[in-house]
Amino acid sequence: MSKSPVQGDGALDPADTTSTSADAAAESPLVVIVDDDPSFRTAIARLLRLWGFRIETFASAEEFLQQRTGAHCIVLDLHLGGMSGLELQARLSEDGDPVPIVFVTAMEDPLVRHRALASGAAAYLQKPFDEGRLLEVLYRVIDYRSD
Repeated sequence: MSKSPVQGDGALDPADTTSTSADAAAESPLVVIVDDDPSFRTAIARLLRLWGFRIETFASAEEFLQQRTGAHCIVLDLHLGGMSGLELQARLSEDGDPVPIVFVTAMEDPLVRHRALASGAAAYLQKPFDEGRLLEVLYRVIDYRSD
């Protein structure tokens, strides 16, 4: 049964955090954050580690592609220096890598939102976004299980 830290009202419930033992960490889902803003990467990484996810961060799509790991989900900025988030999504699709992508962006564009979602993105969140919404999406797409 899936266990999510997000309550019915969208509030976070810290009583539902997962174990932080080495065994639990090794079995935790890996979420990759690709964003050119170091403060965003740090803040989201801290939040997701608190909720039991393993985290790897990358400053660019190119850096991620060089070190591609077995991510369960990617939190991906739309606008990066170099290859864009949409270009990375297309590249992963071409490579047959079905990893779920949660796009995050500070610039809302309905056409880009439609394109990202039509191309298979799990979600499209506008910065700043509610942390509970991000966790809700991650738990849904990863089908994270906790005992």
